[in-house]
Amino acid sequence: MPILSVCNLVKKYNKKPVTNDVSFEVNAGEVVGLLGPNGAGKTTAFYLTVGLIRPDSGKI
Repeated sequence: MPILSVCNLVKKYNKKPVTNDVSFEVNAGEVVGLLGPNGAGKTTAFYLTVGLIRPDSGKI
């Protein structure tokens, strides 16, 4: 059973998508990493997941 579920997460800045239709689940006991190049949306995805910013659409 997931302790975190993210479905179809979208965040845009100035009409440019930063995260586009991101979905994932994290189960109890799992260790998760988020990898990607600069500007890929890693920090934005983290901020969305912990509630520091609100998504334009999608569900956490």
